[in-house]
Amino acid sequence: MNVRRRLISTTALAATVTLGTVTLSACSGSSGAAGAKEDGKLDVVASFYPMQFLAEQIGGDHVDVTTLTKPGVEPHDLELKTSQIRELGRADYILYLKGLQPAVDEAIQQAGVKNTVDAAGLTSLEEHSASTGGHEEGHAEGHEEGHEHEAGGDPHIWLDPVKYAEVAKGVGASLEKADPDHAADYRKNTAELVKKLDALHGKFDQGLRNTTTRTFITTHSAFGYLAERYKLDQEGISGVDPESEPSPARIKELQATAKKEKVTTVFFETLASDKTARTLAGDTGLRTDVLDPLEGITDKSRGTGYIEVMESNLAALQKALGAK
Repeated sequence: MNVRRRLISTTALAATVTLGTVTLSACSGSSGAAGAKEDGKLDVVASFYPMQFLAEQIGGDHVDVTTLTKPGVEPHDLELKTSQIRELGRADYILYLKGLQPAVDEAIQQAGVKNTVDAAGLTSLEEHSASTGGHEEGHAEGHEEGHEHEAGGDPHIWLDPVKYAEVAKGVGASLEKADPDHAADYRKNTAELVKKLDALHGKFDQGLRNTTTRTFITTHSAFGYLAERYKLDQEGISGVDPESEPSPARIKELQATAKKEKVTTVFFETLASDKTARTLAGDTGLRTDVLDPLEGITDKSRGTGYIEVMESNLAALQKALGAK
């Protein structure tokens, strides 16, 4: 009797331990708050790559970052899975950019997480059309095919290193409030990132100061802030959607602009088809090249992170614009 009772107890204990191990593994393997709190890290959810980069660089060892937009997915058209919506509700901290991803905006509002930060609120947004820039000559008149974003302006702030640094400072301050025990580390990491972004700005400013032309053509009108910062003219083929077909009138307009402004290159991006860019380039005798809007890092990206890809963008612009 005693032996049998002891065997039953041992078996029950083993089953309990096994069940506990499975439960613990499930929690630890998830990206939810339970796993994050056990290792002492802040569970951070970022909406897409530029927000992920900020969270990882500033959060360092104190955060566990997941992104809603997986590599290779075009962020503008993202539709969230049920599991991702649940993930949002369990987060300790959410970093997103309002107006870029409508599905994300709605899900974040419903999640109701206390530490939710909108990067668009950390700097000023501007309105940009497909013809945008800081150079006073060479703009196509009457072309208003541009971004219409919920936030009331062009959200591509991360493509301007100066604006991105401004956002980084705001993210750092918000992480300090969310996790005051590690505030000193967040301040240090923010300062280091801002220093890198300042250096990147210096490279763009110097590298694009003297060029043969100030105009570039791109399928995706994402570079309005960059163009204004460095006194360039961005000519987008078809506005916000890099895969939409431009009108015959827009093609004619771009052909005239390319001839007048001595444009050499039509740029396309890594997350969209290059068909439109190659068609226009073929019709006008221009080259094609990649100008990466950095909405996601993929195997096709010219670099493994934000700084490297932006440096590749600079090199591509210097070549296309005839930097001296």
